Amino acid sequence: MTDDQELDERRTQIENVWRDQRRRMLDIGYRMLGSVTEAEDVTSEAYTRLLAADLDAIDDVVGWLVAVTGRLCVDRLRSSDLRRRAYVGPWLPEPIVNAVDRAALDPADRVTLDDSIRMALLVVLEQLSPAERTAFVLHDMFGVAFDEIGTIVGRSPAACRQLASRARRRIQNHPETPRATISRAELERVAQRFADACTIGSIDALIDVLDPDVVGDFDSGGSVHGAPLDAISGAANVARVLIRAFAQPTGFTFDVIDVNGDPGVIVSVRERIVAVIALSVKHGRVDIIHAVGHTAKLAHLQARDDR
Repeated sequence: MTDDQELDERRTQIENVWRDQRRRMLDIGYRMLGSVTEAEDVTSEAYTRLLAADLDAIDDVVGWLVAVTGRLCVDRLRSSDLRRRAYVGPWLPEPIVNAVDRAALDPADRVTLDDSIRMALLVVLEQLSPAERTAFVLHDMFGVAFDEIGTIVGRSPAACRQLASRARRRIQNHPETPRATISRAELERVAQRFADACTIGSIDALIDVLDPDVVGDFDSGGSVHGAPLDAISGAANVARVLIRAFAQPTGFTFDVIDVNGDPGVIVSVRERIVAVIALSVKHGRVDIIHAVGHTAKLAHLQARDDR
């Protein structure tokens, strides 16, 4: 076999592996980082490293890719800790909105939608240490063995097992963790009532659809004038903030759409997305609101022509 033939064979082998595993790496990246943009970055970096690797020296290419992607994510989590602490206002994950950012994508470039990308869970994951998040995500969501996770975070398998267990307890005990199954129809009905109340700008209609003890936060990174810098609670308080933020007749439109797998609301002005609102529902009313309005966190949702 000539050198050119060997090179062609190697390229074909890499392309086959990447075609089969690219989406898995993207899934790991999003759940680890809570960012579509950063997940795409680490996925590209993992591919670059695969191109430079000696495949003959790698016994398990898939395991190698998971380890590389995991380390890249851990490095980003650790380096971003100071940046996130200095962030203005709440830090929320980048939302995934089905019909906006998925229709034009190759399936391998889409984050897989399942219970592990629900906004409530991602918000809790943000509160874990990088090591806890890595152990939980890789083991509980992707079935990676603790000895392999240990090589990624630099801990023993036993320590990684404890990290995952601690993360699991924190998630189970967190107030945002869902306690009951709510039908899809009920979630859509409440989301539509919420959108309708915002559309007409009625504070009474909003209060009626909000749980009396509703909690809401708005991630704008300080870029939206008047956005609250801390979580707010109480139906009247949350309703007033929403009415003030989206006062008519500015031209806002409110559409019910899947946000991270559950019915939520997308807010647009002249077809440009300005906010995405994830909703949690309890007893027929909205009890938790996570709204993302930071321009950078919505960039992946804008029309492809805008990029």
